[in-house]
Amino acid sequence: MIKKGITVILLIFFISCSKQNESDKGFTFSTWTGAGKDFNKKNWEKKLNYYDSLGISEVLVSGSASVLEQIIPIANKKNIKVHGWMWTVNRPGDTIANKNPDWYSVNKNGDNSLDYRAYVNYYQWLSPFHPEARKHIINNAKKLMEVDGLASIHLDYVRYPDVILGADLQPKYNIIQETELPQYDFGYHPIARKKFKEIFNKDPIDFKNPELSTEWRQFRLNAITTLVNEIIEIAHSKNKKVTAAVFPFPEMSRQMVRQAWNDWNLDAAYPMLYQNFYRENINWIGFATKQGVSDVDFPIISGLYSPALRTAEELEKAIIISKENGAKGISIFTADGLNKEQQSVFVKLKNKL
Repeated sequence: MIKKGITVILLIFFISCSKQNESDKGFTFSTWTGAGKDFNKKNWEKKLNYYDSLGISEVLVSGSASVLEQIIPIANKKNIKVHGWMWTVNRPGDTIANKNPDWYSVNKNGDNSLDYRAYVNYYQWLSPFHPEARKHIINNAKKLMEVDGLASIHLDYVRYPDVILGADLQPKYNIIQETELPQYDFGYHPIARKKFKEIFNKDPIDFKNPELSTEWRQFRLNAITTLVNEIIEIAHSKNKKVTAAVFPFPEMSRQMVRQAWNDWNLDAAYPMLYQNFYRENINWIGFATKQGVSDVDFPIISGLYSPALRTAEELEKAIIISKENGAKGISIFTADGLNKEQQSVFVKLKNKL
């Protein structure tokens, strides 16, 4: 009996060690990619073979539910997980939303995001304060929740338009943003203003320096947070996970795009650590990763921007510094455009991390 007991204990020990070793090797490579409108089986077989050769085991795919349903069986053969990448609040060309101009976000000048498109033409942002707009966004997420085998509903553009652009992006749009400018300061939908006034007896449109009102900022943050958490609650009730592409770390996200993702009940976050946008070095990727990890209790996957990591040395450093600072993996934007030198880094590291 004693020997049998010892055998059982040893068996449990070895199983636990095995599981621990598996978890130690749990650093994942993933990529964002587009599916297009039409499904082509041969193209996807080729694409997934390529991803597999790089050690990429998860793909975040922008496409319809019907296209995703056809990609998943092919990906399963390679043990590659498929996430449904969804443009959430920014809805360019949304034919349903376009019929309802009052669904769109409004800036401090009173401009509607459907008519006035900050920075780029595809910036067409719905208001998280409009109940019908919220319902439409949630319904879009529900469609993805019905896809069998989807690793997660992956939310993107779940914020407001950038009130402050990254330092390297401002010259490209001929903009100097040393303070919050009214044309880029969104969240002033009539419903938002009315609700805020009911609580504080103040109309935020009258604020001379709205950036100094912590209540007004938090009020807008809460509108996005409750939207995200409602989507998550529905998804979890259907045994589906929710992940999100977010700005680098929560405090920075609050300031630049009014996004408090540390208040979201996510299954994982993919902060986009595109250091060149902010004129930062690769060490900044480690700093931002560590800050995100310390701010939340769910896994962080560091998002890396391939055009800013052109050499093998730069890319390898970005991947390793992400892992050293607590990331559970990296996601590259995008593996489709990697050069041979960059590809070699993935091949080199895929069995080492």
